[in-house]
Amino acid sequence: MSALRPVSGKYGYGHTSHSLVGFVRPPGYRRAVSEDGFNSGSENGAVLVKARGLSKRFGPLEAVRGIDLDVIRGEVFGLLGPNGAGKSSAMRMLACVSPRSAGSLHVLGMDPDVDGPAIRARIGVVPQLDNLDVDLSVRENLQIYGRYFGLSRARARQRAAELLRFAQLADRADSQVESLSGGMRRRLIVARSLVNDPELLLLDEPTTGLDPQARHQLWDRLYQLKQHGVTQLITTHYMDEAERLCDRLVVMDAGVIAAEGSPAALIKRYSTRDVLELRFASQVSRPTPTELAGFVERVEELPDRLLLYADDGEAALGALHRAGVRPRASLVRRSSLEDVFLRLTGRSLVE
Repeated sequence: MSALRPVSGKYGYGHTSHSLVGFVRPPGYRRAVSEDGFNSGSENGAVLVKARGLSKRFGPLEAVRGIDLDVIRGEVFGLLGPNGAGKSSAMRMLACVSPRSAGSLHVLGMDPDVDGPAIRARIGVVPQLDNLDVDLSVRENLQIYGRYFGLSRARARQRAAELLRFAQLADRADSQVESLSGGMRRRLIVARSLVNDPELLLLDEPTTGLDPQARHQLWDRLYQLKQHGVTQLITTHYMDEAERLCDRLVVMDAGVIAAEGSPAALIKRYSTRDVLELRFASQVSRPTPTELAGFVERVEELPDRLLLYADDGEAALGALHRAGVRPRASLVRRSSLEDVFLRLTGRSLVE
C-alpha cells in the first residue's frame, strides 16, 4: 500500500465530542485524470466510481454479470440484494482487492489493475466482520493503523484523538477492545476507516448484529460524514437503513442489477403508496386474490395474511367492507423499500 504524505495544519469543526474532524485531502488529487478523460476532481457531481460491464467469475460461476455503476462524489450509494446476489463480489472489486474478470472499472479516476495501491491509500473500508486487534487498546488500534498509511507518530496520535472524539469513544481510549460493546466496536471500526482521510468510504453491512440504539448511533455518525462530503458506498440487508441513509441505490439479484434509483423513486415505480394487510379467522373465510383483484392494483398471498397494494389503502378497506369482506384484523401502512425489494427478488430463501 502506498503511503500518504503526513500533513499538518489546523483540523476540526469545533470542540464538542459530536463535532466531525476535519478532512485533509492528499496533495494533487484534484488533478487526477485518467487517459479516457475520467475526472476525479473535488467538485460535487464528479464520478468517483465508474463501472461498465463489470463481471466476476469463479470458474463456471459468474457471480457478477456485467453491471454498470456510477457513484457520485458526496452521495451515499447502496448495494442491496439477497444472499448470493453478487454484492460482496462487486464490493471487493470496488475496494480493489479482487480483480475483475471483464468490463471496465475506474475508482477515483484510476484503474485498479494498474493503480490498486494508490486507490487503496485514498479509500476507507468498514468490513462486515470485526477485525480489530484485541491485544491493543482503543487508541492504539487507531494509531497503529495510521502508521500503516505513513502518518508520522505525532500525526497518528493527533488523528486518533480527533477520531475518538468523533466516534464518542474518547473516554474509552485506553480500554482494551474486548471490553467494548458491539456498538462501540462498530464505531471504532468506522473511526479506523477514516484514519487516512478517505475520499470514498466502503461499508459492508455496517450495523449487522447491533441493537436499535447502537444502530441509530452509528447512523448519526454516517450522517455527519455525509454532511461533510464523504462519499459512502454501503451494502446492507436492512431496508429501513437503506431507505434512511441512501441517496441512490441498486438492487442486485443473480449477479445483475434489477433496479436503480432513489428509495422514493423505486417505491413509486415498483409499489403503491399504501399497503393494506388483511388477516382472516380461517382459510375458509379468507377470499382468494382473484376475488380481491378488482379492489386494488395488486394482491399478494402469504401464509398468514393478504397484502393488497393500493394508492389509497383506507378507501380500499372501505370498499371491501361495503362488499362484505370482513377480515379479523386489518392494517393500512405506507409502502416501503422492503416491499420493492421483495417484489424484485422474491420471497423464497436463496442459498
